[in-house]
Amino acid sequence: MTMPKRIVFMGSDSIALPALNFLDESDAYSLVGVFTQPDRRSGRGQKVIANDIKQWAVERSIPVQQPVRLEEEDRQVLVNWQADIVLVMAYGHLLKEDWLRTPAWGTYNIHGSILPRYRGASPIQGCLLEGESESGVSLMQVVKKMDAGPVLAVEKVTIAENETAGSLEEKLSKACLPLMQSGFGLVFEDNPLLTAQDESKVTYTRKLRKEDGVLDFSESAEILVRRVNGLFPWPGTSLQIKGTVIRCGLAEESESPEIVSDEPGTLLGVDSKGLLVATGKGVLRLMKLQRPGGKMLPSLDFLRGFPLEKGLFIESVPMSKLVSSQLLKG
Repeated sequence: MTMPKRIVFMGSDSIALPALNFLDESDAYSLVGVFTQPDRRSGRGQKVIANDIKQWAVERSIPVQQPVRLEEEDRQVLVNWQADIVLVMAYGHLLKEDWLRTPAWGTYNIHGSILPRYRGASPIQGCLLEGESESGVSLMQVVKKMDAGPVLAVEKVTIAENETAGSLEEKLSKACLPLMQSGFGLVFEDNPLLTAQDESKVTYTRKLRKEDGVLDFSESAEILVRRVNGLFPWPGTSLQIKGTVIRCGLAEESESPEIVSDEPGTLLGVDSKGLLVATGKGVLRLMKLQRPGGKMLPSLDFLRGFPLEKGLFIESVPMSKLVSSQLLKG
């Protein structure tokens, strides 16, 4: 009888739960331990809360390690667990070479893009801001250089019109299951067919910041739609109106054929779907809005309690780049 392969998982985001469920339910694998980020304070009450990965592991009595930094003593835990392979997804730590060499069959990562595009910390938001029509999850061998290892398998998903980062993350999470079903077993073949990434097509994303949630209305409506939707739910975009910070939840480009001569950032009124704003090219329709302490509401419901007059001007703020052909700091 073949003994199940011993798997250690390293990750901190719920996007990986379908992959973990696959490992937990398969007779071919034994999930012997999990590394995840330490518990954090969260919410208005600032209670200390375990992330979804830890909660999932604790419910199944799987050992959990939560180091702030990965030290040699943590690697020895990995040695003691006798891992055949380490699987990583959205962990938040770069692994040093001695870590990569520790498991018998190597270290693999599930990355939330179709590599080599959108390496780095924010692949989901990056591909939305760039206007891609598809995304996916890639199972790749981890090497010392960030997200540069050869790819074993890819599962693609279609990006819908006005897709948000939240809805795309849900699609990619679900795509982890067929990726694992078709690709994970290939890791244990004698000569797995690994495909080197085309370095000429590489793009990088940096870590998102709260300060990224600004809007520059001198840009086109198309770019602003991508920004609003691509950064929702976090960090989200916002407007400063009448001294109040108003969060935007969903946007689309108005199909109005009229040429607008108003200065970018001018409120043009409302239609049956939302609040209309002049941009550098085209009209932006803001479909969901939220005031501090309130709920995210359809714009027409929001405006009943927070009326905004036509002609009001919203100041633009320059938007920082998230995607580059060079590795970005931040």
